[in-house]
Amino acid sequence: MDSKPVETVDVVVIGAGFSGLYAIHRLRGEHSVVCFEAGDGVGGTWYWNRYPGARVDIQSVEYSYGFDEDLQQEWSWPEYFSAQPDLERYANHVADRFGLRDAIRLSNPVQRLRFDADTNHWHVHTGRGDHVVCRYVVAATGALSIPNVPAWPGRDRFPGKILHTTEWPREGIDFSGQRVGFIGTGSTGIQAMPIIAEQADHLTVFQRTPAYCMPSGNRPLDAAYEAEWKADYTPRRQRILQTWGVSTIEYPSYSALDCTPEQREEILEKGWQSKSAFQLLVAFTDVQTDRAANEIVCEFVRNKIRSIVHDPVVAERLCPTTYPIGGKRLCIGNGYYEMYNRDNVTLVDVRSVPIVEFTENGLRTAEAEYPLDVIVTATGFDALTGSMMRIDIEGLGGVKLADKWAEGPTTYLGAMVAGFPNLFMIHGPMTPGAQAQMITTGEWQVNWTAGVIADMARDGYTRIDTTPDAEAWWADEVNAVSMATVHRFADSWYNARNIEGKKGGFMIYVGGFPRYTALSNGAVQDGYKGFVRS
Repeated sequence: MDSKPVETVDVVVIGAGFSGLYAIHRLRGEHSVVCFEAGDGVGGTWYWNRYPGARVDIQSVEYSYGFDEDLQQEWSWPEYFSAQPDLERYANHVADRFGLRDAIRLSNPVQRLRFDADTNHWHVHTGRGDHVVCRYVVAATGALSIPNVPAWPGRDRFPGKILHTTEWPREGIDFSGQRVGFIGTGSTGIQAMPIIAEQADHLTVFQRTPAYCMPSGNRPLDAAYEAEWKADYTPRRQRILQTWGVSTIEYPSYSALDCTPEQREEILEKGWQSKSAFQLLVAFTDVQTDRAANEIVCEFVRNKIRSIVHDPVVAERLCPTTYPIGGKRLCIGNGYYEMYNRDNVTLVDVRSVPIVEFTENGLRTAEAEYPLDVIVTATGFDALTGSMMRIDIEGLGGVKLADKWAEGPTTYLGAMVAGFPNLFMIHGPMTPGAQAQMITTGEWQVNWTAGVIADMARDGYTRIDTTPDAEAWWADEVNAVSMATVHRFADSWYNARNIEGKKGGFMIYVGGFPRYTALSNGAVQDGYKGFVRS
């Protein structure tokens, strides 16, 4: 078979999730654009994650595009917090409405990138044999797209199904009469397990670290509330960018330590019942910065768990005690703690008694074997760096990104990596990422990137890079703001400690989206400080 001819375009976008779709729309007015997507459909996170209960944890009126007024006026969400099918439907609607599909090549993952320093072009090679030469690459590869699969021995000995929640079949799974083992009690597990428990003959939950979980408060979207948003969308979108990325949260002006116990309880109960899922994290001004204030909120949630879960031993196992609330991403659920009151649910603590192997019958821990028919792993992701590291990316001097990031990611503003010119990342390592509302903030990052590319053409440049000094400055900024928060007291995918052996410092910018945008815009306005254009 003859190889495909080499193509030349201005920009290659990697990934057809929400940021990738907007990047196509934003850039193709002035540039030729091709997008490569590994999946056979668009939607990114909401294409891959079809597990039961998959649902966004930010209100749908907010977790949506703002770039087109007609789109946001005409689209209606059925619930406050939309489920995966509705989010995937929305992504497909956007792709169709704006005619994006002709630029997208599905089931065609990018496998290799090589920068040609003589021509200042990237050579992009894909799984289906495409070879595209382009001036710029915009990597919208997703922060949480590469699953972390447990490496316990004996996997091939287990005769039943083993699946990761990102590999859920579109037709679903019937768990009726099945003995199900579920590994992982993070956001995914908390959403999926209550639904699985209703079907399964028995559900055994293997928990390493208990999670703080708030009730979602999800319900059908009130028509009057939707109309209120649509009448005021533009200023509301602006407020999102002027806060931590979520505007439906009430931001207080008082410290937990300045309130009486009765006042704290009233404020926290209001937050627990709030339709803004992350309200507890900002119930007081110092929840995320002061351990004593944070512990007040932690104990409030623990008491909620104790009041919901009937068995006091199980309740205590579900109470997080080793890290502060907000140190990891807060989980949002519907009936998660109540699930443990079911007769067909068992909780196994694998922190004290770890899983050691798959067996012919199920799973074995250091103390016992658990007979199972199906094993579901919700064991997280190789977050932030995994999607880039799986591509063979070669920059200046033949340096590979995987080698440069061997000890952890280095970036400038989370947007570029020194020695890899003309390669931009959206929601890359060391951006606010999941600490902000990712559709709206993704739009902002795409717009910023488009502005940089436009400036390059205006000023007659063909290469933009950053420097190791700029990367070091940004690493200091990322670490400094993280050290001012309770995030430093938790092991999570924020700091790469969710995967054994993975190296890296703090990989999320927690200084707030307003500060992030100010620093990013300031670098451009200050003569592209930290960048080298040529």
